[in-house]
Amino acid sequence: MDGSIPASHSAEFAAVVQRPARPFSPWLEAWRRFRRHRMAVLSAGVLIVMVAAIVFAPFFYGVAVNDIDFSARLKPPSLAHPFGTDDLGQDLLARILYGGRISLSVGFAAMMVAMTVGTTIGAVAGMSRRWVGPALMWLTDLFLSLPALPLLLLVIYLFRDTLKAAFGAEGGVFVMIVVVIGGLRWMPVARLVRAQFLSLREKEFVEAARALGASRLRQVVRHILPNALGPVIVAATIDVAAAIIAESTLSFLGLGFPPDIPTWGRILYDAKDYLDIAPYWALFPGGAIFLTVLSINFIGDGLRDALDPRRVM
Repeated sequence: MDGSIPASHSAEFAAVVQRPARPFSPWLEAWRRFRRHRMAVLSAGVLIVMVAAIVFAPFFYGVAVNDIDFSARLKPPSLAHPFGTDDLGQDLLARILYGGRISLSVGFAAMMVAMTVGTTIGAVAGMSRRWVGPALMWLTDLFLSLPALPLLLLVIYLFRDTLKAAFGAEGGVFVMIVVVIGGLRWMPVARLVRAQFLSLREKEFVEAARALGASRLRQVVRHILPNALGPVIVAATIDVAAAIIAESTLSFLGLGFPPDIPTWGRILYDAKDYLDIAPYWALFPGGAIFLTVLSINFIGDGLRDALDPRRVM
């Protein structure tokens, strides 16, 4: 053997060498990993269908939310009323679709509040090398030790009338619930972000940026925060589900939105006295809450696997 490469093999080798390398994108790699999580993809599809149905409901289901028909009260599911009717003859499908907008809006808005506050406090605590970090963590531990539901009820009783006067009946309750739920969900996010910052700020790429003269703000925005977003995004999905459940709990207790605004929790509250003769009244809104929270949790599992750089898929 003379050690020469056959002509066919040399042509293939030249084609491989000349082929331009595909640019690596961490987000494309995360999407590839996420697609392999079948339950997460299925849950994302279910959630997208539910959101689309809630958003576009007025265009394909024209039944008014507050139409009262006493001749059709407590009717079981039928072609005319796919989810049945309540004690006033109101169509439950229309009310559940309308209530989904409020419940999902509260969930995502409260998540944004919790993420913003928690990320800010966690980042400051993680970058601080003096007394600021321990003081912020002491404040975080203080809030973690407070009982959430009693504090939530106390804030609602104290500020409900003031916010209603400032933003209106519906807007005031929305702002109050979003701020209160988000204000009681930022502590785990702050601890998570601080732990990520404490680990990442000593990495070689951050040390290199610091040696090149990068300011502390640039180190955070360009180097540390993008690498800490994975666990934060996963925590955000969990906070959405927790906020939906918290809003449903408040509405079920009669402390959420006014009775004429049909959130999922409020529909469950109205159905509690008719469970023996109209169980479907509670089944459908309860199923909507269950399906939404379950889908968001599975999406969070998929994002955790997709955004974990140590996981090989």
